Amino acid sequence: MRIVPSLFRWATGLAVAAVAATGALAPAWLAPAWAEGAAMSAPECSAPPDLARLDYPLTRLAHRIAGGQPITIVAIGSSSTAGAGASSPAMSYPSRLAVELRTLFPRAEIKVVNRGANGETTSEMLARFDSDVFAEKPDLVLWQVGSNSVLRDMPLAGAKTRLAEGLKRLRASGVDVILMNPQYAPKVISKREAEGMVDLIDAAARETHVDLFQRYAVMRYWRLTEGIPFATFVSPDELHMNDWSYGCIAKLLAGAIHEAASRATVTATARGRR
Repeated sequence: MRIVPSLFRWATGLAVAAVAATGALAPAWLAPAWAEGAAMSAPECSAPPDLARLDYPLTRLAHRIAGGQPITIVAIGSSSTAGAGASSPAMSYPSRLAVELRTLFPRAEIKVVNRGANGETTSEMLARFDSDVFAEKPDLVLWQVGSNSVLRDMPLAGAKTRLAEGLKRLRASGVDVILMNPQYAPKVISKREAEGMVDLIDAAARETHVDLFQRYAVMRYWRLTEGIPFATFVSPDELHMNDWSYGCIAKLLAGAIHEAASRATVTATARGRR
């Protein structure tokens, strides 16, 4: 499997190899930067099953895996896709996702391409679809969207239109699609339209029958149900994620992808026996 974080080509393979060798979270996460030198244990990476499951099977991904064909995944988004707040490019969620998928699909050749760009809004991502998404000929597109529109107090009506346009283009290309909504972080949830954006993305996913990874709800669960302090999973800027949260989101997302692809395989097999 090859990992291609486009914005961080200087990243060494050493960090990825060290993490992959553990098959789990990196030991360095047990003493994150926010711990101020104290010996602390990272919380368990968990979420309720209904928050870490995709609604629709990933049929294209399943077909290519079953056929032994290589898989290309493109992650497009803003700074939390690029990896802002992580200690290194190898700790961004796309890089961590590649490591997790290697474990879950050991026989598959999977490439994860990081097309995150700091500060981008939905319209700016749409402008890059041809060059940064479709040019890679992806089998699965992960679209993290909404955070910067909320932070800049942009109207939800415009966001709805642009999201619908993007989903229409992705669906027409025949790729599997997973949307990822904003992060549950102090600077996001303090905005008036934060919940409205989350609802808008949820509705768009349902209306177009596209999968949604509920990052906002997962992180809210960590804070409100598990009582995990923001400092444990949000960077000191109170906006971006950190090594632990990027890694946990990647682990949960990889599990959801594996289950959805397996579900598609089972469904296709059942149909073939009729």
